[in-house]
Amino acid sequence: MTPNAQDASRIMDDITVRTFQPDDQSAVITLYNQGLLAGQVTPNDTGADIEYIHDAYFDSDRHHFWVATQHDHIVGMIGVASDDDHTAEIRRLRVQPDLQSTPIAAKLLATALEHCKTHGFLKIRLDTRFERDEAVGLFDKLGFQHTRTKNVQGKDLLEFYLDIYRQDQSNDD
Repeated sequence: MTPNAQDASRIMDDITVRTFQPDDQSAVITLYNQGLLAGQVTPNDTGADIEYIHDAYFDSDRHHFWVATQHDHIVGMIGVASDDDHTAEIRRLRVQPDLQSTPIAAKLLATALEHCKTHGFLKIRLDTRFERDEAVGLFDKLGFQHTRTKNVQGKDLLEFYLDIYRQDQSNDD
């Protein structure tokens, strides 16, 4: 059942995005496993970053991991990591299945994008196996470009890219 706009607004009033805490671990693993069962995660994805969030996302001030909570219950998550000084990767964007038609993902992405800008990243990439129009529309609305689709183990992997440097320049005009 898809919530209407009024329901979504009421839901969002109760949503808080905050930094991951060690006590969140089991709820984050549950969200990860829901993505695994829904086919959002490739079979060769070990989930090591989810098992060791502090090692994967708090090894640098430029990396981070957040959870979205509703009445102290974790309903979403997102992480930012990088392989180089200029490009961030948004990872593990997940929202509880019954809340996926709400703006929770947008709130998580906005938090991650602001973090990337604050920490001097010039580019952001993300990929998803989730082909819902809502997800792709959200990425498009935020300025991400769909760069390619590749087949990985029989499922499409959609890759997206955002050039913050160009986006900031166009906002200065």
